[in-house]
Amino acid sequence: MPAWIGHHVAAIRVVIVLTLLVGLAYPLGMTAIAQIPGLRQAAQGSPLTGAGGKQAGSELIGQSFLDKKGNPIPYYFQPRPSNAGTGYDASASAAGNLGPESTVDVLPVKGQPDSGKQSLLTQVCARSKAVGELEHVDGSRPYCTADGVGAVLGVFRDGGTTGRATRVVSVNQACPAKPFVATYESVTVTCATPGEDYGKAVVTPVRGDAPAHPEVPADAVTASASGLDPQISPAYAELQGPRVARERGMGEDSLRKLIDRYTSGRGLGVLGAPAVNVVQLNAALDRTHPVKGA
Repeated sequence: MPAWIGHHVAAIRVVIVLTLLVGLAYPLGMTAIAQIPGLRQAAQGSPLTGAGGKQAGSELIGQSFLDKKGNPIPYYFQPRPSNAGTGYDASASAAGNLGPESTVDVLPVKGQPDSGKQSLLTQVCARSKAVGELEHVDGSRPYCTADGVGAVLGVFRDGGTTGRATRVVSVNQACPAKPFVATYESVTVTCATPGEDYGKAVVTPVRGDAPAHPEVPADAVTASASGLDPQISPAYAELQGPRVARERGMGEDSLRKLIDRYTSGRGLGVLGAPAVNVVQLNAALDRTHPVKGA
């Protein structure tokens, strides 16, 4: 037999063996192992069962509990924000990629609503204001205006970055909004005009008189790195407890016990922080305290 034929026969044998081993035996073996009690739930994606035995998603991926208009459903615990697609899209896991220096908005031009872009600061301010209104608590935060945008001034100085202030603009408040402060360094503050370039102004965040420790927790106003995390902090769960208990007609003590049931501790006792799985908690509420007509 010519040598080249022998080489081809050997190659074909290797392909057949590897196909049977890696393409058939290995997948079937892993599928069989995944059916072992204790592993089957995780292998199937950790599905959750809601009211009436219906599947309620996965305990590993967060969900948005909003109505058709995009408003929070009051009888559900709300998760943290998500930047994954339109929210908790497992095929578009992503972070916002905005850092602490993201404080100035791109204001939308009239007739072009998609031309604007919120800074991270304004996103945090708007979310905090919305959570405060939903939970009937003070949603104010340092460096946020009362109308829920970043409290940031663009200060023009006669020396460029130093010297006397000659003009001051509240860069995140579009006209005809009233600036959050009337004057700065004895100069009248004006509202911003969408499309105008304030690049030569000195960006100056203003802390304001908000408490150092806001009532709305940080995880209520910031998204996770993956955008898919189903957990919130115990503090955020506690903040939402009275609303959920009232809407479901249950005692707060009973609800607190349910929250504790779905609260995980620190990994290995020292890693991370305690967290409440909102998806598991809401599914349990639907099973134990369903809302009529929901």
